[in-house]
Amino acid sequence: MLIPHDTRIALDTVVDLVNTAPESELPESERTDGLPDVEALYDFAERHLISGVARLAEKDLRAVRAVRARFAEIFAAPDARAAADLINRLVAAAGTTPQLTDHDGYDWHVHYFAPGASIADHLAADCGMALAFIVVTGEQERLRRCEAPDCRHAFVDLSRNRSRRYCSSRTCGNRLHVAAYRARRKEAAR
Repeated sequence: MLIPHDTRIALDTVVDLVNTAPESELPESERTDGLPDVEALYDFAERHLISGVARLAEKDLRAVRAVRARFAEIFAAPDARAAADLINRLVAAAGTTPQLTDHDGYDWHVHYFAPGASIADHLAADCGMALAFIVVTGEQERLRRCEAPDCRHAFVDLSRNRSRRYCSSRTCGNRLHVAAYRARRKEAAR
């Protein structure tokens, strides 16, 4: 599947945003929010090179957390129709205004957010359209959650045969493979 550069960046951003949410499966005392304050939101925007971010406030943090929850619903959508409905509502609420741009040394690409949009609307529009690209190409099943029982991070499976099961083969995948190997060795030793 050929994914344009700006779409790939938006997909990486939406995955990272969804993965900042506290894990609902954990006890309340162990849940941590990856966006605990406005400073963390600034860091997120800088790390993902989100253009046009000016002064951020608590209302921006609340709005981004709300958008994050909507993106999590899209990753949990049971089928393409449900994902499309969620994406349509999210993108419409952001007031998309598609514009061609070639800023910061990047070739021509489309920004879907209106000039001067809030960071929440920026994320909803650009990342929402990246998710729309996945649904339009018939690849909604690539929006996944890690199968490691103690993880559940979101990821986009871009493997050729859609076989990726873990958010990271180096951490979750390797940890589970080692555990299975040790269990087999223990069983064989009996």
